[in-house]
Amino acid sequence: MLIPARRLASSATIPAVYPHIFTAPRSLGFRRQHGRGAPARRTSATPVVRCSGSLPVANPATVSGTDTSHEWSGDTIRRRFLDFYAARGHKILPSSSLVPEDPTVFLTIAGMLQFKPIFLGKEPRRVPCATTSQKCIRTNDIENVGRTSRHQTFFEMLGNFSFGDYFKKDAIKWAWELTTKEYGLPPERLWISVFEDDDEAFSIWLSEVGVPRERIKRMGEDDNFWTSGATGPCGPCSEMYYDFHPERGSLNADLNDDSRFIEFYNLVFMQYNKNDDGSLEPLKQKNIDTGMGLERMARILQNVPNNYETDLIFPIIEKAASMALVSYSTADDAMTTNLKIIGDHMRAVVYLISDGVIPSNIGRGYVVRRLIRRVVRTGRLIGMRGDGHENSDDTFLPSLAETVISLSSEIDPDVKSRRKSILGELQREELRFVQTLGRGEKLLDELLDEALVSAADNGDKPCLSGKNVFLLYDTYGFPVEITAEIASERGVTVDMKGFDVEMENQRKQSQAAHNVIKLSVGNENEIVKSIPDTEFLGYESLFATAVVKGLLINGNPVENVSEGSDVEILLDRTPFYAESGGQIGDNGFLYAYEEEGGEQNAVIEIKDVQKSLGNIFVHKATIKQGSVEVGKKIDAAVDGKLRQGAKVHHTATHLLQSALKSVIGSETSQAGSLVAFDRLRFDFSFHRPLSEEELLEIESLVNQWISNATHLETNVMALQDAKNAGATAMFGEKYGEQVRVVEVPGVSMELCGGTHVNNTAEIRGFRIISEQGIASGIRRIEAVAGDAFVEYVCSRDNYMRQLCSSLKVKAEDVNSRIETVLEELRTTRNEVSSLRSKIAVLKAATLASKAAVIEPQNVRILVENMGDVDADGLKSAAEHLVGALQDPAAVILGSCPGEGKVSLVAAFSPGVVKMGIQAGKFVGGIAKLCGGGGGGKPNFAQAGGRKPENLPDALEMARAEIVSSISSKSS
Repeated sequence: MLIPARRLASSATIPAVYPHIFTAPRSLGFRRQHGRGAPARRTSATPVVRCSGSLPVANPATVSGTDTSHEWSGDTIRRRFLDFYAARGHKILPSSSLVPEDPTVFLTIAGMLQFKPIFLGKEPRRVPCATTSQKCIRTNDIENVGRTSRHQTFFEMLGNFSFGDYFKKDAIKWAWELTTKEYGLPPERLWISVFEDDDEAFSIWLSEVGVPRERIKRMGEDDNFWTSGATGPCGPCSEMYYDFHPERGSLNADLNDDSRFIEFYNLVFMQYNKNDDGSLEPLKQKNIDTGMGLERMARILQNVPNNYETDLIFPIIEKAASMALVSYSTADDAMTTNLKIIGDHMRAVVYLISDGVIPSNIGRGYVVRRLIRRVVRTGRLIGMRGDGHENSDDTFLPSLAETVISLSSEIDPDVKSRRKSILGELQREELRFVQTLGRGEKLLDELLDEALVSAADNGDKPCLSGKNVFLLYDTYGFPVEITAEIASERGVTVDMKGFDVEMENQRKQSQAAHNVIKLSVGNENEIVKSIPDTEFLGYESLFATAVVKGLLINGNPVENVSEGSDVEILLDRTPFYAESGGQIGDNGFLYAYEEEGGEQNAVIEIKDVQKSLGNIFVHKATIKQGSVEVGKKIDAAVDGKLRQGAKVHHTATHLLQSALKSVIGSETSQAGSLVAFDRLRFDFSFHRPLSEEELLEIESLVNQWISNATHLETNVMALQDAKNAGATAMFGEKYGEQVRVVEVPGVSMELCGGTHVNNTAEIRGFRIISEQGIASGIRRIEAVAGDAFVEYVCSRDNYMRQLCSSLKVKAEDVNSRIETVLEELRTTRNEVSSLRSKIAVLKAATLASKAAVIEPQNVRILVENMGDVDADGLKSAAEHLVGALQDPAAVILGSCPGEGKVSLVAAFSPGVVKMGIQAGKFVGGIAKLCGGGGGGKPNFAQAGGRKPENLPDALEMARAEIVSSISSKSS
């Protein structure tokens, strides 16, 4: 279900969330104090109330059709919603992932998101109408979680959708029937809002449903009109509200009064298209998009004062309370707020990790990390430490997650199967945070103290600098929101602009180019109408005759293109594979011929193929010879050698995934892949580097399967049948009702639209080139197969031949010979270092006589340049001199051991240290002059730099400062 455009961060993005559930300034949550007519706070003994007598105002048993013996659990409410619409011709579809396919949306934040391409006319409808219960995440108002009755980061949106099937009348009547008959809400407690100009909806509610006129409110565009952006589909909305206080009457009733009303169901009527000039024209296909907040309806039916005390969340809160040794029912407001935060956030992180989002410092991973660390800090704040049972590492997130997982069966059945990886990721992340939490909190306290003192001295408002906020974020893993939260508790603000500057600097350093290829034409809907989906012939053949259906230069349609031009070509049919599922697009050529005589008159090189606007293949090409025009018949030829490389690496990728699951555990899952002509790259979730033994075992398994010469089997079947058969789905990939299943019998079965070998023997061989971490909890393997494998092995064999020749040993003796050479080298280096130290000490002995004496403490100081002595020699010389000069003495030496290198050392005897002069602090300031830094203990410290030309000045400064420091202590 979509929301009014006013709530979008940008008019270009699709709407984000169910109206009014979270969005300010309209506050429609249930924020009632205990008192007349208000439900009491739930206790651990409070059961899920039955429909009979459970509402604050009326007995639902008086409503016709209500099953008074049924418990209104969250699972029951969800099931009754889906069954209600299924009985009325809707197809029940599963919730999509929290990681949306739509690149304009960060996380799935609305039930309609999976249907956006259909609503925008970019994809054909697969069913006339559908119903779903969609997992959603929203963190915009995270600071309100636990503090209001309705704000959540994770929530479920129940929805019914029509794609040109039924419209306003049926949507309204069914919404009323569901609410009053199925759920048994008293009709006299329901209020309706409609768009101010939507007389049709007003009339249906009034005349056909029978809602009294005084309980139907006309509201303006800001509240009750949805648009998808500056242009495109739009239409009025109608919302249903529950009235907790009907005794207040209908005069001057304000639906924005959240102490009285809660909005729980929104119906969006997509009936117009908004043009560039702002005018509205009726849509040929009118759509319905609705959303009912499951937690809101559960709160009403279960008669509890807030969403958190429903059976959807309260068991998690109850678990957290028991681990903190507190009672929720008797806890103060601060404690209950903290428990609500934990209950909410734990749901969010479990489902995000289940959907493949791993904690990190960027993107979606940062959302998970931020939520996890907020739970950890909140939990430790209220005294949570471990689970008190088998847990010896003091973590408590896994125990809380067990409760979330136990509640997940009806929400997402896959969560339980991913239990092990979810618990492991949470435990690792909690331990990571706890390790830095103490140091970070100590530093933050110091920084806040400094900010408060500085503000008092200068008469300013205390503020934590953006640089320090970034230091806490980058080095200690403190999400900026937690830093701001702690700072606020101390009365200190944070410099968010400064933090943003630091973040931007980091982004620029690590930013990599990301090219998104899309069909950028003036009117996407028009080109979709004029160009049909491309028929793909590439599974059976590398050659085909086709007709040019469109030509694009810089995204603009043209009729013909001549030699030397880069162009995007749209064909009616093609043997070229378009990039998808990790496999890159084919290369090859198109050839055009004279109509008379059949002579070749155009050669077009295809460099890449991408999909756009559903299933239209876009051939990225250069006209090498002649010209081409729309309507021209051409011959298409795929480069067979490159295609074979892609097939080999794609099948090898399937074998690699099976080998990984076999060696390191079935809980690992794919996190991305690349199938190129000459290599493959496979990203997977795992918490540690793989050992050499594990990599060898994986490699051996894959090569064993290759040598078995197994024929692959490819079938097209229903998605659910494929899942039931055990087929693995690629994370983040969108599948239709019919899917292609590629099976290596006994080894691998995956949903895959890519190209593959017919027999594993075609792969010839497989070799892992590298394994490394690319993000927190994400590893990457790069490997080669087929011809690329042979080339790799041959080149490595050549390197080995050269090495054997240089070392004058056989291949099997190379390792031992290298170890011998390295040991000899280490011994020689140690001997050289020892000789250099002895030379430095001898040289230092001649300098002792140059020591100056500072009266009256009789402190001997020596500041000298030791030429090109290395750092170890400088250290030995300083230790010798400070001993030779006897206590009290201070020795400061510098040298330039190499080009662009400076070494500094300070050695102070106990007598000098007792004066309060510390070597560590002293040498650091001197090193800055040489473009470096350093430090150490009070009696001995070393530093380095990159500006040898500044060493003489630095030593003179050191001499002046040590004399000044000792003299000041003397006075």
